[in-house]
Amino acid sequence: MKILSRDTLPLGGFAGLTEHRVITDSRVFGHYKHPNASEGLGSLVYLADARFNPHGETTMHPHKEIDVISVMIEGQVVHEGSLEHGKSLLAGDIQVQRAGGEGFAHNEINPDNHKNRMIQLWVLPETAGEPAGYRYYSPQQGITRIYGGAEEATFNSQTSIDIVKLAAGESIQLEGESLSYITSGQGQSSSNAANEIINDGDLFHGTDLSIQADTNTSLIVTRYLR
Repeated sequence: MKILSRDTLPLGGFAGLTEHRVITDSRVFGHYKHPNASEGLGSLVYLADARFNPHGETTMHPHKEIDVISVMIEGQVVHEGSLEHGKSLLAGDIQVQRAGGEGFAHNEINPDNHKNRMIQLWVLPETAGEPAGYRYYSPQQGITRIYGGAEEATFNSQTSIDIVKLAAGESIQLEGESLSYITSGQGQSSSNAANEIINDGDLFHGTDLSIQADTNTSLIVTRYLR
């Protein structure tokens, strides 16, 4: 198992936010990829852990042929754009925007006087030229599929992304290869009798992992359904 800590990476940012770019896949970023950032898994090519400044915003910008997933961790954002304009995301909420061949433009705004925190992921669509689309999720305890698989409630892909929320003392088995990011809490990950402590801001990659939550813990879990 490999573990990459967010805080070992440089702090960058743009417009009204700062961020650690934890995944910058070579397929998209090429020689702009930071050497210490992780590659993705399946069609996942980007993961950034961002904090918006008070009243900070991304500013309006376009996307095409990419699926953009926003996971609200702390605070809130107001969503503007060509898909679901005016939608607000509170802590725990998730939006998935499919650009497809049609494309979309969006701006995420922190309306508050304090910083917030949002994780953004990019996933490459498997079929070019699809129409733009929008999905919204508010995961509860347990496992919630927000992307991929064959479920009608998610955009189709062989790359699956789940939100996993574990109470202290609970555990989960991740069968096969997985790439996971902890967004809150602390736990332990075991594989082949090796045991590692995992914390908020850790990205970990392995096969047939067992995850034990020491405190209330939330994960973003990516798998490639080959």
